[in-house]
Amino acid sequence: MLKKLFHDGSCRWLLSLFFGTSVILTACNSQDSNITNSSSDSDTLKLLYWQAPTILNPHLSTGTKDLEASRITLEPLASYDKNGELIPFLAAEIPDRENGGISADGKSVTWKLKQDIKWSDGTPFTAADVVFTYEFLSNPQVGATSAGDYEIIDQIEAIDDYTVKITFKTVNPAWNRFFIGGSGIILPRHIYEEYNGENVREAPANLLPIGTGPYKVVEFKPGDVVVFEPNSYFRNADELGFKRIELKGGGDATSAARAVLQTGDADYAFNLQIEAPVLKQLETGGKGKTVSLLGTLSERILLNFSDPNQATADGERANRNNPHPFLTDKKVREAFSLAIDRKTISEQLYGITGEPAANILLLPQEYNSPNTSYQFDLEKAQQLLDEAGWKDSNNDGTRDKNGVEMKVVFQTSVNPLRQKTQEIVKQGLETIGVDVELKSVDASIFFSSDPSNNDTIEHFYADLQMFTTGNYSPDPSNYLKDYKCDEITQKANNWVGNNYSRYCNPEYDKLWLAATQELDPKKRAEIFVKMNDILINDFVVIPLVHRADVTAISNRLQGFELTPWDRNTWNIKDWKFE
Repeated sequence: MLKKLFHDGSCRWLLSLFFGTSVILTACNSQDSNITNSSSDSDTLKLLYWQAPTILNPHLSTGTKDLEASRITLEPLASYDKNGELIPFLAAEIPDRENGGISADGKSVTWKLKQDIKWSDGTPFTAADVVFTYEFLSNPQVGATSAGDYEIIDQIEAIDDYTVKITFKTVNPAWNRFFIGGSGIILPRHIYEEYNGENVREAPANLLPIGTGPYKVVEFKPGDVVVFEPNSYFRNADELGFKRIELKGGGDATSAARAVLQTGDADYAFNLQIEAPVLKQLETGGKGKTVSLLGTLSERILLNFSDPNQATADGERANRNNPHPFLTDKKVREAFSLAIDRKTISEQLYGITGEPAANILLLPQEYNSPNTSYQFDLEKAQQLLDEAGWKDSNNDGTRDKNGVEMKVVFQTSVNPLRQKTQEIVKQGLETIGVDVELKSVDASIFFSSDPSNNDTIEHFYADLQMFTTGNYSPDPSNYLKDYKCDEITQKANNWVGNNYSRYCNPEYDKLWLAATQELDPKKRAEIFVKMNDILINDFVVIPLVHRADVTAISNRLQGFELTPWDRNTWNIKDWKFE
């Protein structure tokens, strides 16, 4: 057993590592807490996540379940509601031209901060924390997953304790990209300044965060349970609805839905990616209801432009310098797209919770391209593979060329709906002569962002992989940045970056740069549409379903509100029992 004690200025925290596998963390004021019966059901909110959080620093993770849990205790300057209106959190007001917050030349933005805000350990929140958060994110030794989002910033300065000025390297129309929503979380300087470097993963606050949000973490078992209690220093602490929040992970989406809709054992179930008939039956349980929002999410398949079966001298597979033997051929990629029956996937599996998708940029509406379409045409797909020279020369049922068999590994996370989607995709591909091996990875591993684990989406040691994502801001420049050449995920950058496909197109990169500097909204929208069209028409990514964000809440839960621009827990300060 390994133990480490450290002091946070008010009490000590205990970290215990048992047998190298299970970490239990408990705050000093709740060491005797019991997850199941320390509070009555009348004041305990029970959240159920079938993908359990493993870290509570959102800047060190790409997993939605980590970001959802982090958002309960950590906050941004502001966030967008479902109507696209910016709502202040730590900011005193939203910058605009009239209040002097946005400069006339488009090169800076100034934020006024709320005063008398305190971190959950009682330390005052000031502009220095915002400045430090930028220094932390931009430090290459930290390897923050959000680092690339802030590269356009030249400097951030604290004008005074409650005023922050952000100056950009060039004209920037997207001043509202920074410190906004779930990806714009502010970190406490006094907690992280000793861990602003290669030792960042050792920071105890990654697991027991100090935040300005409504609730604080008092107990955390990574991959299992997070327990929250009210933050007594929160600005509206007397208005909070719960004495305790228990976030439990594990199981699957169907059992999570059942716990809310049928048995009443939980008040909220996250990310219900469940077959439509099953979900409809569960809703008859009478204990709760589903809440959905057709926002920005799309289930998609990524194609690997590198060879996952070839390794470099130091053992790195899927390196960008080792091209894929057939997926680098556009005709082959188009054939794969034509062999996928999106209509069947959408109608039979998703039902009213999804519709076939032709784009990956879906909202705001002005960015949803009218220039794209999808087809299911097995005959045309086979014709394209013939033209590309891939034929079954040895009559074994699989196409081949120059001694290479057209075999693929298709991976995704463990989820019954995803496994059934895989089967439909496999059936189409095998019909056109592609040998398909299906692989499913536990979600806690697949989305873990663990640089040492070969089965994460960042490593992408497969030919095809499937998951859901979308833009969490009305400004999609960060989202579309994921396909730039310098965002390619690889061993050299410790698997940081979101270009898992290792796609590189200088034309695309130029368009992205132009979008970051174009002040005319109409011209900027045209650029975003062009970027989406390149990714779709070049078959870099194959959209499958425009997915609704589906959750379940108990009948007694009030104040829950979804927004496509932030995590589901974004307004948990307003949640209450009826």
